Amino acid sequence: MARTPIIAGNWKMNNTIAEGTQLVKDLAPLVKDAKVDVVVCPTSTALAAITAETKGTNIHVGAQNVHWEDHGAFTGEISTKMLTEIGVDYCVLGHSERRDYFGETNEGVNKRAHAAFAAGITPIICCGEPLEIRERGSYLDYVAFQVLEALAGFKPEEVAKLVIAYEPIWAIGTGKTATFDQAEEVCGHIRETIKKSYGAEAAEAVRIQYGGSVKPATIKDLMQQPNVDGALVGGASLKAKDFSEIVNF
Repeated sequence: MARTPIIAGNWKMNNTIAEGTQLVKDLAPLVKDAKVDVVVCPTSTALAAITAETKGTNIHVGAQNVHWEDHGAFTGEISTKMLTEIGVDYCVLGHSERRDYFGETNEGVNKRAHAAFAAGITPIICCGEPLEIRERGSYLDYVAFQVLEALAGFKPEEVAKLVIAYEPIWAIGTGKTATFDQAEEVCGHIRETIKKSYGAEAAEAVRIQYGGSVKPATIKDLMQQPNVDGALVGGASLKAKDFSEIVNF
């Protein structure tokens, strides 16, 4: 089964509405012939402006988080209704920064993923190990557990439509990048984990990204790995030229 690669730019807490709008204006002509799915993930305040600006282009918009309830007393959160109203297609969930700084749990990621999927928003579910787990040698079990917890309750045909983003925490924003073999090892293990629990068809269809200091210089070799179907890009997604070079690898 041929999987369409997906390159997503996570802007994190960067870019005002004006800055983000200019960025996608600059980006659109550079990626118009892309052979991959292109996604940008602005902050909540810029989502409406960016979805409006990307209409008529091949750029999809993703949110950086979503709550599992439609409405209620959840200060600081955003609902699927609010996202679908403005045309958001994707949502990053369970990023290590959300887990580390704001106490997000596997259970919470699972609930958010179900809510997003039910609303027609494709979850980009993040997983990845900290340095101490990597050095201890238990990183494959650690990541597999995160993935299975996040996917609990999904049917095989639903899992097939999701995106998993493997981001080793020790490589996020540090300038360190996992070797291509390291990225392939874990992405392959994620696919095998999904195969054992959800079947070969779901495992072959699900798209698995690598994230963690992805740059134009590394993307081509990264994308040659058989189990890597794209990238979740941080800092390099804040510059149209750099991000377009990653998209057009």
